[in-house]
Amino acid sequence: MYVRNFSLALVSGLVATGGWYAYKGTPSSTTDNRASTSQAGSLPGPSQLSNTITSNNVYSSSSQAVPNGVTAEQAAESTRRALVVENDQFYTHDIVGDSPLSKVTDDAGRKVLEMLTPEQASHKLRRNEESYLVGRGRGVVRYDVVQIPSNDPIEDDHAEKIVEVPQSVAATQDGSSTSDWMFWGVFDGHSGWTTSAKLRQVLISFVARELNATYKSALTDPSLMFPTPESIDAAIKKGFLRLDHEIIYESVDKVLKANSKRVAAELLAPALSGACALLSFYDSKSRLLRVACTGDSRAVLGRRGASGKWIATPLSEDQTGGTPSEMARLRAEHPGEENVVRNGRILGGLEPSRAFGDSIYKWTKETQDRMKSSFFGRTPSQLLKTPPYVTAEPVVTTTKMEPEKGDFVVMATDGLWECLTNEEVVGLVGQWLESQASNSLGNGSSNGSSWLKSWFSNSGNALPVEKAGVMETTKGGQRTPVRQVQWSVNGSDERFVVEDKNAATHLVRNALGGRDTDMVCALLTLPSPYARRYRDDLTVEVIFFGEGDKSGNVVQNPDASASTADFRAKL
Repeated sequence: MYVRNFSLALVSGLVATGGWYAYKGTPSSTTDNRASTSQAGSLPGPSQLSNTITSNNVYSSSSQAVPNGVTAEQAAESTRRALVVENDQFYTHDIVGDSPLSKVTDDAGRKVLEMLTPEQASHKLRRNEESYLVGRGRGVVRYDVVQIPSNDPIEDDHAEKIVEVPQSVAATQDGSSTSDWMFWGVFDGHSGWTTSAKLRQVLISFVARELNATYKSALTDPSLMFPTPESIDAAIKKGFLRLDHEIIYESVDKVLKANSKRVAAELLAPALSGACALLSFYDSKSRLLRVACTGDSRAVLGRRGASGKWIATPLSEDQTGGTPSEMARLRAEHPGEENVVRNGRILGGLEPSRAFGDSIYKWTKETQDRMKSSFFGRTPSQLLKTPPYVTAEPVVTTTKMEPEKGDFVVMATDGLWECLTNEEVVGLVGQWLESQASNSLGNGSSNGSSWLKSWFSNSGNALPVEKAGVMETTKGGQRTPVRQVQWSVNGSDERFVVEDKNAATHLVRNALGGRDTDMVCALLTLPSPYARRYRDDLTVEVIFFGEGDKSGNVVQNPDASASTADFRAKL
Protein backbone atom coordinates (compact mmCIF):
# COMPACT_ATOMS: atom_id res chain seq x y z
CA MET A 1 0.00 0.00 0.00
CA TYR A 2 1.37 3.40 -1.00
CA VAL A 3 0.71 6.05 1.63
CA ARG A 4 0.92 9.79 1.20
CA ASN A 5 0.82 11.62 4.49
CA PHE A 6 -0.50 15.16 4.31
CA SER A 7 -0.39 15.72 8.06
CA LEU A 8 -0.62 19.40 8.94
CA ALA A 9 1.84 21.23 11.13
CA LEU A 10 1.32 21.11 14.87
CA VAL A 11 0.01 24.23 16.48
CA SER A 12 2.02 25.25 19.48
CA GLY A 13 0.39 26.86 22.49
CA LEU A 14 -0.30 30.48 21.76
CA VAL A 15 -1.08 33.41 24.03
CA ALA A 16 -2.72 36.69 23.22
CA THR A 17 -0.45 39.20 21.52
CA GLY A 18 -1.25 41.85 24.11
CA GLY A 19 0.07 39.81 27.03
CA TRP A 20 -0.45 41.09 30.58
CA TYR A 21 -0.55 44.83 30.97
CA ALA A 22 -1.40 47.17 33.80
CA TYR A 23 -1.04 50.79 34.75
CA LYS A 24 0.74 52.14 37.81
CA GLY A 25 1.04 55.65 39.08
CA THR A 26 -1.29 58.59 39.48
CA PRO A 27 -4.83 57.94 38.31
CA SER A 28 -5.59 59.47 34.96
CA SER A 29 -8.83 60.28 33.27
CA THR A 30 -9.70 57.66 30.69
CA THR A 31 -12.80 56.77 28.79
CA ASP A 32 -13.96 53.36 29.98
CA ASN A 33 -16.91 51.24 28.91
CA ARG A 34 -17.90 48.85 31.66
CA ALA A 35 -19.64 45.62 30.78
CA SER A 36 -21.26 44.39 33.97
CA THR A 37 -22.57 40.85 33.66
CA SER A 38 -25.54 39.10 35.14
CA GLN A 39 -23.87 35.70 35.34
CA ALA A 40 -20.36 34.47 36.02
CA GLY A 41 -18.25 34.19 32.95
CA SER A 42 -20.62 35.95 30.56
CA LEU A 43 -19.33 38.15 27.78
CA PRO A 44 -20.89 41.55 27.18
CA GLY A 45 -22.76 42.29 24.02
CA PRO A 46 -22.39 45.61 22.20
CA SER A 47 -25.36 47.11 23.99
CA GLN A 48 -23.73 46.51 27.37
CA LEU A 49 -20.55 48.45 26.60
CA SER A 50 -21.95 51.83 27.50
CA ASN A 51 -21.48 52.49 31.20
CA THR A 52 -18.60 54.55 32.57
CA ILE A 53 -16.32 53.67 35.47
CA THR A 54 -14.51 56.23 37.62
CA SER A 55 -11.00 57.40 36.86
CA ASN A 56 -9.43 55.47 39.75
CA ASN A 57 -10.28 52.18 38.05
CA VAL A 58 -7.37 52.62 35.63
CA TYR A 59 -3.83 53.81 36.28
CA SER A 60 -1.57 55.58 33.81
CA SER A 61 1.93 54.37 33.01
CA SER A 62 3.52 57.62 34.20
CA SER A 63 2.92 60.20 36.87
CA GLN A 64 1.17 62.41 34.36
CA ALA A 65 -2.10 61.92 32.59
CA VAL A 66 -0.41 62.78 29.29
CA PRO A 67 3.22 61.81 28.53
CA ASN A 68 5.85 64.58 28.58
CA GLY A 69 6.11 66.58 25.37
CA VAL A 70 2.76 65.39 24.08
CA THR A 71 -0.17 67.74 23.75
CA ALA A 72 -3.71 66.73 24.60
CA GLU A 73 -4.55 66.85 20.91
CA GLN A 74 -1.64 64.53 20.05
CA ALA A 75 -2.55 62.18 22.85
CA ALA A 76 -6.12 61.99 21.66
CA GLU A 77 -4.91 60.99 18.24
CA SER A 78 -2.95 58.04 19.69
CA THR A 79 -5.82 56.52 21.60
CA ARG A 80 -5.78 52.71 21.81
CA ARG A 81 -8.30 50.14 22.97
CA ALA A 82 -7.77 48.20 26.21
CA LEU A 83 -9.42 45.33 28.02
CA VAL A 84 -9.73 45.06 31.82
CA VAL A 85 -10.26 41.54 33.21
CA GLU A 86 -11.72 41.41 36.72
CA ASN A 87 -12.98 38.12 38.15
CA ASP A 88 -15.64 36.91 35.68
CA GLN A 89 -16.21 40.27 34.02
CA PHE A 90 -14.28 42.36 31.60
CA TYR A 91 -14.50 45.93 30.41
CA THR A 92 -13.28 47.80 27.36
CA HIS A 93 -11.82 51.29 27.53
CA ASP A 94 -9.49 53.65 25.67
CA ILE A 95 -5.79 54.17 26.47
CA VAL A 96 -4.68 57.75 25.91
CA GLY A 97 -1.16 58.14 24.57
CA ASP A 98 1.31 55.74 23.06
CA SER A 99 3.53 54.92 26.04
CA PRO A 100 4.31 51.22 26.56
CA LEU A 101 2.37 49.47 29.30
CA SER A 102 4.05 47.71 32.21
CA LYS A 103 3.61 43.95 32.67
CA VAL A 104 2.08 44.14 36.16
CA THR A 105 -1.25 43.64 37.89
CA ASP A 106 -2.93 46.79 39.15
CA ASP A 107 -3.69 47.49 42.82
CA ALA A 108 -7.28 46.28 42.45
CA GLY A 109 -6.19 42.84 41.23
CA ARG A 110 -7.31 43.46 37.68
CA LYS A 111 -5.46 42.59 34.50
CA VAL A 112 -5.33 45.37 31.92
CA LEU A 113 -4.59 44.17 28.42
CA GLU A 114 -3.97 46.14 25.29
CA MET A 115 -6.73 45.00 22.96
CA LEU A 116 -5.85 43.59 19.56
CA THR A 117 -6.70 45.80 16.63
CA PRO A 118 -8.95 44.30 13.92
CA GLU A 119 -5.85 43.78 11.77
CA GLN A 120 -4.03 41.97 14.60
CA ALA A 121 -7.13 39.87 15.29
CA SER A 122 -7.28 38.82 11.64
CA HIS A 123 -3.60 37.91 11.75
CA LYS A 124 -4.17 35.76 14.82
CA LEU A 125 -7.17 34.07 13.22
CA ARG A 126 -5.15 33.26 10.11
CA ARG A 127 -1.87 32.35 11.79
CA ASN A 128 -2.57 28.60 11.66
CA GLU A 129 -4.89 28.33 8.67
CA GLU A 130 -4.07 25.83 5.95
CA SER A 131 -5.77 24.91 2.70
CA TYR A 132 -5.08 22.14 0.21
CA LEU A 133 -6.21 21.66 -3.38
CA VAL A 134 -6.82 17.98 -4.09
CA GLY A 135 -6.21 17.21 -7.75
CA ARG A 136 -6.97 13.51 -7.54
CA GLY A 137 -10.13 13.68 -9.67
CA ARG A 138 -11.87 11.34 -7.25
CA GLY A 139 -14.58 13.40 -5.63
CA VAL A 140 -12.68 15.71 -3.25
CA VAL A 141 -11.37 19.05 -4.52
CA ARG A 142 -10.22 20.94 -1.45
CA TYR A 143 -10.08 21.00 2.32
CA ASP A 144 -9.45 23.93 4.68
CA VAL A 145 -8.25 23.75 8.28
CA VAL A 146 -7.73 26.23 11.10
CA GLN A 147 -6.99 26.12 14.83
CA ILE A 148 -7.41 28.85 17.45
CA PRO A 149 -6.13 28.11 20.97
CA SER A 150 -7.85 28.95 24.22
CA ASN A 151 -5.79 26.71 26.49
CA ASP A 152 -2.01 27.04 26.69
CA PRO A 153 -0.90 24.81 25.11
CA ILE A 154 -3.85 24.07 22.87
CA GLU A 155 -5.47 20.72 23.73
CA ASP A 156 -7.01 20.15 20.29
CA ASP A 157 -5.24 18.39 17.43
CA HIS A 158 -5.98 17.15 13.92
CA ALA A 159 -4.63 14.87 11.17
CA GLU A 160 -5.22 14.25 7.47
CA LYS A 161 -4.02 11.45 5.19
CA ILE A 162 -4.67 10.30 1.65
CA VAL A 163 -3.90 6.64 0.99
CA GLU A 164 -3.51 5.48 -2.61
CA VAL A 165 -4.89 1.94 -2.65
CA PRO A 166 -3.90 -0.55 -5.38
CA GLN A 167 -6.27 -3.13 -6.89
CA SER A 168 -4.53 -5.81 -4.86
CA VAL A 169 -6.13 -4.30 -1.76
CA ALA A 170 -9.43 -2.88 -3.04
CA ALA A 171 -10.93 -3.74 -6.43
CA THR A 172 -12.02 -0.83 -8.60
CA GLN A 173 -15.17 -0.79 -10.70
CA ASP A 174 -13.93 1.58 -13.42
CA GLY A 175 -10.84 -0.40 -14.34
CA SER A 176 -8.40 2.11 -12.81
CA SER A 177 -5.32 0.71 -11.14
CA THR A 178 -5.86 2.53 -7.84
CA SER A 179 -8.47 4.21 -5.69
CA ASP A 180 -8.12 6.63 -2.78
CA TRP A 181 -8.86 6.34 0.89
CA MET A 182 -9.05 9.80 2.41
CA PHE A 183 -9.02 10.47 6.14
CA TRP A 184 -9.66 13.64 8.14
CA GLY A 185 -9.59 13.72 11.94
CA VAL A 186 -10.18 16.33 14.64
CA PHE A 187 -9.31 15.52 18.24
CA ASP A 188 -10.58 17.47 21.24
CA GLY A 189 -8.31 16.97 24.22
CA HIS A 190 -9.19 17.55 27.86
CA SER A 191 -7.14 17.49 31.07
CA GLY A 192 -4.09 17.99 28.88
CA TRP A 193 -2.85 17.75 25.30
CA THR A 194 -1.08 14.38 25.27
CA THR A 195 -4.00 12.13 24.32
CA SER A 196 -5.02 14.26 21.35
CA ALA A 197 -1.37 14.36 20.22
CA LYS A 198 -1.26 10.56 20.39
CA LEU A 199 -4.38 10.37 18.22
CA ARG A 200 -2.83 12.73 15.69
CA GLN A 201 0.20 10.50 15.46
CA VAL A 202 -1.38 7.05 15.12
CA LEU A 203 -5.20 6.83 15.00
CA ILE A 204 -5.47 6.97 11.20
CA SER A 205 -2.76 4.31 10.90
CA PHE A 206 -4.58 2.02 13.34
CA VAL A 207 -7.82 2.36 11.39
CA ALA A 208 -6.15 2.02 7.97
CA ARG A 209 -4.45 -1.19 9.12
CA GLU A 210 -7.80 -2.74 10.04
CA LEU A 211 -9.42 -1.54 6.82
CA ASN A 212 -6.52 -2.99 4.82
CA ALA A 213 -7.08 -6.42 6.36
CA THR A 214 -10.84 -6.20 5.82
CA TYR A 215 -10.62 -5.19 2.16
CA LYS A 216 -7.98 -7.84 1.41
CA SER A 217 -10.13 -10.48 3.05
CA ALA A 218 -13.06 -9.54 0.82
CA LEU A 219 -10.95 -10.07 -2.31
CA THR A 220 -10.39 -13.71 -1.37
CA ASP A 221 -14.13 -14.40 -1.39
CA PRO A 222 -15.48 -14.58 -4.97
CA SER A 223 -18.99 -13.94 -3.70
CA LEU A 224 -18.01 -10.64 -2.10
CA MET A 225 -15.24 -8.77 -3.97
CA PHE A 226 -16.07 -5.79 -1.73
CA PRO A 227 -16.36 -5.86 2.09
CA THR A 228 -19.82 -5.70 3.60
CA PRO A 229 -20.83 -2.38 5.18
CA GLU A 230 -20.94 -4.05 8.58
CA SER A 231 -17.38 -5.35 8.23
CA ILE A 232 -16.06 -1.89 7.30
CA ASP A 233 -17.76 -0.32 10.31
CA ALA A 234 -16.35 -3.10 12.50
CA ALA A 235 -12.84 -2.47 11.17
CA ILE A 236 -13.04 1.23 12.07
CA LYS A 237 -14.32 0.42 15.56
CA LYS A 238 -11.58 -2.17 16.00
CA GLY A 239 -8.91 0.38 15.11
CA PHE A 240 -10.30 2.82 17.70
CA LEU A 241 -10.55 0.21 20.45
CA ARG A 242 -7.12 -1.29 19.79
CA LEU A 243 -5.48 2.11 20.13
CA ASP A 244 -7.34 2.90 23.35
CA HIS A 245 -6.39 -0.51 24.74
CA GLU A 246 -2.76 0.33 24.04
CA ILE A 247 -3.14 3.72 25.75
CA ILE A 248 -5.01 2.48 28.82
CA TYR A 249 -3.96 -1.10 29.53
CA GLU A 250 -0.76 -1.93 27.62
CA SER A 251 0.85 1.20 29.05
CA VAL A 252 0.29 -0.10 32.58
CA ASP A 253 1.91 -3.45 31.75
CA LYS A 254 4.94 -1.70 30.24
CA VAL A 255 5.30 0.67 33.19
CA LEU A 256 5.15 -2.15 35.73
CA LYS A 257 7.71 -4.11 33.74
CA ALA A 258 10.08 -1.14 33.42
CA ASN A 259 9.51 0.04 37.00
CA SER A 260 10.73 3.49 36.01
CA LYS A 261 9.15 6.85 36.68
CA ARG A 262 10.75 8.23 33.53
CA VAL A 263 9.06 5.51 31.46
CA ALA A 264 5.82 6.05 33.39
CA ALA A 265 5.87 9.79 32.67
CA GLU A 266 6.02 9.08 28.94
CA LEU A 267 3.64 6.11 28.69
CA LEU A 268 0.97 7.14 31.19
CA ALA A 269 0.51 10.73 29.97
CA PRO A 270 -1.97 9.83 27.16
CA ALA A 271 -3.89 7.64 29.64
CA LEU A 272 -4.16 10.30 32.36
CA SER A 273 -5.50 12.98 29.99
CA GLY A 274 -8.29 12.33 27.49
CA ALA A 275 -9.56 13.21 24.03
CA CYS A 276 -12.67 12.97 21.89
CA ALA A 277 -12.10 11.83 18.30
CA LEU A 278 -14.00 12.53 15.09
CA LEU A 279 -12.66 10.66 12.06
CA SER A 280 -14.03 10.75 8.51
CA PHE A 281 -13.13 8.04 5.99
CA TYR A 282 -13.95 8.56 2.30
CA ASP A 283 -13.60 5.70 -0.20
CA SER A 284 -13.35 7.21 -3.69
CA LYS A 285 -14.42 3.91 -5.22
CA SER A 286 -17.80 3.73 -3.49
CA ARG A 287 -18.08 7.48 -2.80
CA LEU A 288 -19.20 6.59 0.69
CA LEU A 289 -18.19 8.80 3.60
CA ARG A 290 -18.06 7.12 6.99
CA VAL A 291 -17.90 9.33 10.07
CA ALA A 292 -16.72 7.70 13.30
CA CYS A 293 -17.49 9.74 16.42
CA THR A 294 -16.13 9.15 19.90
CA GLY A 295 -17.20 12.09 22.09
CA ASP A 296 -18.82 15.43 21.42
CA SER A 297 -17.07 16.77 18.33
CA ARG A 298 -19.46 16.99 15.39
CA ALA A 299 -19.64 16.54 11.62
CA VAL A 300 -22.35 18.17 9.49
CA LEU A 301 -23.12 17.72 5.80
CA GLY A 302 -24.09 20.65 3.59
CA ARG A 303 -26.08 19.68 0.49
CA ARG A 304 -28.18 21.67 -1.99
CA GLY A 305 -31.92 21.30 -1.62
CA ALA A 306 -34.59 21.67 -4.30
CA SER A 307 -35.01 25.34 -3.37
CA GLY A 308 -31.35 26.07 -4.13
CA LYS A 309 -30.60 26.62 -0.46
CA TRP A 310 -28.32 24.38 1.56
CA ILE A 311 -29.64 21.72 3.94
CA ALA A 312 -27.70 20.88 7.11
CA THR A 313 -27.62 17.20 8.05
CA PRO A 314 -25.73 16.03 11.16
CA LEU A 315 -23.45 13.06 10.47
CA SER A 316 -22.73 12.41 14.14
CA GLU A 317 -24.43 12.66 17.51
CA ASP A 318 -22.89 14.48 20.46
CA GLN A 319 -22.06 11.79 23.02
CA THR A 320 -22.31 13.26 26.50
CA GLY A 321 -23.84 12.39 29.83
CA GLY A 322 -26.78 14.57 28.81
CA THR A 323 -27.54 12.70 25.56
CA PRO A 324 -30.61 10.47 26.17
CA SER A 325 -29.25 7.50 24.20
CA GLU A 326 -25.94 7.64 26.06
CA MET A 327 -27.64 7.97 29.44
CA ALA A 328 -29.74 4.88 28.66
CA ARG A 329 -26.66 2.90 27.55
CA LEU A 330 -24.69 3.78 30.67
CA ARG A 331 -27.54 2.96 33.05
CA ALA A 332 -28.04 -0.39 31.30
CA GLU A 333 -24.31 -1.18 31.56
CA HIS A 334 -24.10 -0.14 35.22
CA PRO A 335 -27.43 -1.15 36.83
CA GLY A 336 -28.09 0.14 40.31
CA GLU A 337 -25.54 2.97 40.07
CA GLU A 338 -27.73 6.05 40.22
CA ASN A 339 -24.71 8.35 39.97
CA VAL A 340 -23.29 6.79 36.82
CA VAL A 341 -24.64 9.97 35.21
CA ARG A 342 -25.06 12.98 37.46
CA ASN A 343 -25.80 16.49 36.24
CA GLY A 344 -25.17 15.37 32.68
CA ARG A 345 -21.66 14.12 33.49
CA ILE A 346 -20.12 10.70 33.99
CA LEU A 347 -19.89 10.12 37.76
CA GLY A 348 -20.61 13.85 38.00
CA GLY A 349 -17.24 14.71 36.44
CA LEU A 350 -16.59 14.08 32.74
CA GLU A 351 -19.04 15.44 30.16
CA PRO A 352 -18.17 13.27 27.12
CA SER A 353 -19.44 9.71 27.57
CA ARG A 354 -16.99 8.31 25.00
CA ALA A 355 -13.31 9.24 24.81
CA PHE A 356 -9.77 7.98 24.47
CA GLY A 357 -7.64 7.99 27.60
CA ASP A 358 -9.42 9.16 30.76
CA SER A 359 -7.99 6.26 32.76
CA ILE A 360 -9.63 7.57 35.92
CA TYR A 361 -12.94 6.33 34.46
CA LYS A 362 -11.50 3.05 33.09
CA TRP A 363 -8.90 1.62 35.47
CA THR A 364 -10.01 -0.36 38.51
CA LYS A 365 -9.53 1.29 41.87
CA GLU A 366 -6.66 -1.10 42.60
CA THR A 367 -4.82 -0.10 39.42
CA GLN A 368 -5.37 3.59 40.08
CA ASP A 369 -4.08 3.31 43.65
CA ARG A 370 -1.02 1.39 42.48
CA MET A 371 -0.18 3.84 39.70
CA LYS A 372 -0.60 6.81 42.01
CA SER A 373 1.49 5.39 44.85
CA SER A 374 4.32 4.07 42.69
CA PHE A 375 4.32 6.34 39.63
CA PHE A 376 1.74 8.95 38.58
CA GLY A 377 -2.00 9.13 38.88
CA ARG A 378 -5.04 10.79 40.36
CA THR A 379 -7.27 9.98 43.27
CA PRO A 380 -10.12 7.78 41.98
CA SER A 381 -13.70 8.97 42.29
CA GLN A 382 -15.57 7.84 45.39
CA LEU A 383 -18.39 6.85 43.01
CA LEU A 384 -16.15 4.37 41.12
CA LYS A 385 -17.63 0.87 41.37
CA THR A 386 -17.72 -1.00 38.04
CA PRO A 387 -15.31 0.57 35.56
CA PRO A 388 -14.91 1.18 32.70
CA TYR A 389 -17.55 3.91 32.48
CA VAL A 390 -16.14 5.57 29.37
CA THR A 391 -15.49 3.82 26.05
CA ALA A 392 -13.54 4.77 22.93
CA GLU A 393 -15.85 2.74 20.68
CA PRO A 394 -17.20 5.13 18.04
CA VAL A 395 -20.64 5.38 16.52
CA VAL A 396 -20.21 5.12 12.73
CA THR A 397 -22.56 6.69 10.17
CA THR A 398 -22.40 6.21 6.39
CA THR A 399 -23.41 8.79 3.77
CA LYS A 400 -23.36 8.55 -0.02
CA MET A 401 -21.60 11.68 -1.21
CA GLU A 402 -22.70 13.53 -4.34
CA PRO A 403 -19.67 15.49 -5.59
CA GLU A 404 -21.57 16.64 -8.67
CA LYS A 405 -23.91 18.58 -6.36
CA GLY A 406 -21.07 20.34 -4.55
CA ASP A 407 -21.48 18.62 -1.17
CA PHE A 408 -19.30 19.76 1.70
CA VAL A 409 -18.69 18.51 5.23
CA VAL A 410 -17.73 20.55 8.29
CA MET A 411 -15.89 18.74 11.08
CA ALA A 412 -15.16 20.62 14.29
CA THR A 413 -14.46 20.25 17.97
CA ASP A 414 -17.23 21.38 20.29
CA GLY A 415 -15.69 24.86 20.60
CA LEU A 416 -17.38 25.75 17.29
CA TRP A 417 -20.73 24.16 18.11
CA GLU A 418 -20.86 26.08 21.41
CA CYS A 419 -21.08 29.22 19.26
CA LEU A 420 -23.06 28.27 16.14
CA THR A 421 -25.91 25.95 15.17
CA ASN A 422 -25.63 23.32 12.43
CA GLU A 423 -27.74 25.49 10.14
CA GLU A 424 -25.64 28.60 10.79
CA VAL A 425 -22.43 26.70 10.03
CA VAL A 426 -23.76 25.26 6.77
CA GLY A 427 -25.28 28.61 5.80
CA LEU A 428 -22.00 30.39 6.49
CA VAL A 429 -20.09 27.99 4.23
CA GLY A 430 -22.77 28.51 1.58
CA GLN A 431 -22.37 32.27 1.98
CA TRP A 432 -18.59 31.89 1.68
CA LEU A 433 -18.94 29.78 -1.49
CA GLU A 434 -21.11 32.46 -3.09
CA SER A 435 -18.56 35.12 -2.21
CA GLN A 436 -15.65 33.07 -3.56
CA ALA A 437 -17.51 32.26 -6.78
CA SER A 438 -18.36 35.94 -7.31
CA ASN A 439 -14.77 37.02 -6.67
CA SER A 440 -13.44 34.32 -8.98
CA LEU A 441 -15.72 35.41 -11.80
CA GLY A 442 -15.02 39.07 -11.15
CA ASN A 443 -11.23 38.93 -11.26
CA GLY A 444 -10.90 36.10 -13.76
CA SER A 445 -8.82 34.03 -11.34
CA SER A 446 -8.74 30.27 -11.77
CA ASN A 447 -6.29 29.35 -9.00
CA GLY A 448 -7.86 26.02 -8.03
CA SER A 449 -11.36 27.52 -8.08
CA SER A 450 -12.77 25.91 -11.22
CA TRP A 451 -14.96 23.69 -9.02
CA LEU A 452 -16.80 26.69 -7.60
CA LYS A 453 -20.31 27.11 -8.92
CA SER A 454 -22.70 29.96 -8.16
CA TRP A 455 -25.80 27.81 -7.79
CA PHE A 456 -27.82 30.26 -5.78
CA SER A 457 -27.88 34.05 -5.73
CA ASN A 458 -28.52 35.13 -2.19
CA SER A 459 -30.35 38.38 -1.63
CA GLY A 460 -29.76 40.49 1.44
CA ASN A 461 -27.91 39.20 4.50
CA ALA A 462 -29.90 36.00 5.05
CA LEU A 463 -27.82 32.83 5.02
CA PRO A 464 -28.63 30.52 2.08
CA VAL A 465 -29.76 27.62 4.28
CA GLU A 466 -33.03 25.90 5.09
CA LYS A 467 -33.95 26.79 8.66
CA ALA A 468 -34.59 23.87 11.00
CA GLY A 469 -37.55 23.74 13.36
CA VAL A 470 -37.22 23.39 17.12
CA MET A 471 -37.71 19.61 17.02
CA GLU A 472 -35.18 19.19 14.20
CA THR A 473 -32.63 21.32 16.04
CA THR A 474 -32.49 18.97 19.04
CA LYS A 475 -32.53 15.84 16.86
CA GLY A 476 -29.17 14.14 16.43
CA GLY A 477 -27.87 15.27 19.81
CA GLN A 478 -27.44 18.90 18.78
CA ARG A 479 -27.20 21.11 21.84
CA THR A 480 -28.11 24.78 22.02
CA PRO A 481 -24.99 26.91 21.41
CA VAL A 482 -24.24 27.88 25.00
CA ARG A 483 -22.04 30.83 24.06
CA GLN A 484 -24.89 32.54 22.25
CA VAL A 485 -26.72 32.63 25.58
CA GLN A 486 -23.59 33.58 27.53
CA TRP A 487 -22.72 36.41 25.16
CA SER A 488 -26.35 37.58 24.65
CA VAL A 489 -25.92 37.15 20.90
CA ASN A 490 -28.52 38.56 18.54
CA GLY A 491 -29.69 35.64 16.40
CA SER A 492 -29.94 37.71 13.23
CA ASP A 493 -27.96 36.66 10.15
CA GLU A 494 -26.86 40.28 9.83
CA ARG A 495 -24.16 39.61 12.42
CA PHE A 496 -22.17 37.54 9.92
CA VAL A 497 -19.45 38.75 7.57
CA VAL A 498 -17.23 37.33 4.79
CA GLU A 499 -13.60 38.46 5.09
CA ASP A 500 -11.50 35.30 4.77
CA LYS A 501 -10.32 33.14 1.89
CA ASN A 502 -10.13 30.07 4.11
CA ALA A 503 -13.58 28.58 4.79
CA ALA A 504 -12.58 27.24 8.22
CA THR A 505 -11.25 30.65 9.29
CA HIS A 506 -14.47 32.20 7.99
CA LEU A 507 -16.44 29.95 10.36
CA VAL A 508 -14.26 30.75 13.37
CA ARG A 509 -14.39 34.51 12.77
CA ASN A 510 -18.18 34.40 12.70
CA ALA A 511 -18.32 32.09 15.71
CA LEU A 512 -16.41 34.71 17.71
CA GLY A 513 -18.50 37.70 16.72
CA GLY A 514 -18.42 38.18 12.96
CA ARG A 515 -19.37 41.74 12.14
CA ASP A 516 -18.94 42.75 15.80
CA THR A 517 -15.21 43.47 15.59
CA ASP A 518 -15.05 44.55 19.25
CA MET A 519 -16.21 41.09 20.33
CA VAL A 520 -13.83 39.33 17.95
CA CYS A 521 -10.89 41.44 19.14
CA ALA A 522 -11.79 41.03 22.82
CA LEU A 523 -12.16 37.25 22.63
CA LEU A 524 -8.84 36.90 20.81
CA THR A 525 -7.06 39.28 23.20
CA LEU A 526 -7.88 37.29 26.34
CA PRO A 527 -4.92 35.08 27.37
CA SER A 528 -5.05 31.65 28.92
CA PRO A 529 -6.47 30.78 31.42
CA TYR A 530 -9.00 33.65 31.21
CA ALA A 531 -9.88 32.84 27.60
CA ARG A 532 -11.23 29.43 28.61
CA ARG A 533 -14.05 31.08 30.56
CA TYR A 534 -15.43 32.55 27.35
CA ARG A 535 -14.44 30.12 24.59
CA ASP A 536 -12.87 26.72 24.05
CA ASP A 537 -10.04 25.64 21.77
CA LEU A 538 -11.33 25.69 18.19
CA THR A 539 -10.36 23.22 15.45
CA VAL A 540 -12.35 23.31 12.22
CA GLU A 541 -12.04 21.41 8.94
CA VAL A 542 -14.16 22.03 5.84
CA ILE A 543 -14.01 19.36 3.11
CA PHE A 544 -15.32 20.25 -0.35
CA PHE A 545 -16.52 17.54 -2.73
CA GLY A 546 -16.70 18.12 -6.47
CA GLU A 547 -15.35 17.30 -9.89
CA GLY A 548 -11.92 18.91 -9.99
CA ASP A 549 -8.77 18.49 -12.01
CA LYS A 550 -6.95 15.15 -12.34
CA SER A 551 -3.34 16.22 -11.96
CA GLY A 552 -2.86 13.57 -9.28
CA ASN A 553 -1.32 16.11 -6.92
CA VAL A 554 -2.28 17.54 -3.56
CA VAL A 555 -0.87 21.04 -3.23
CA GLN A 556 -0.99 23.84 -0.73
CA ASN A 557 -3.43 26.61 -1.62
CA PRO A 558 -1.37 29.76 -0.92
CA ASP A 559 -4.37 32.10 -1.12
CA ALA A 560 -5.98 30.49 1.94
CA SER A 561 -2.92 29.39 3.90
CA ALA A 562 -0.64 31.14 6.37
CA SER A 563 2.70 32.41 5.16
CA THR A 564 4.79 29.66 3.62
CA ALA A 565 7.57 30.66 5.99
CA ASP A 566 5.50 29.11 8.79
CA PHE A 567 4.99 25.81 6.96
CA ARG A 568 6.80 22.54 7.24
CA ALA A 569 7.08 20.05 4.38
CA LYS A 570 3.80 18.23 3.76
CA LEU A 571 4.77 15.26 1.62
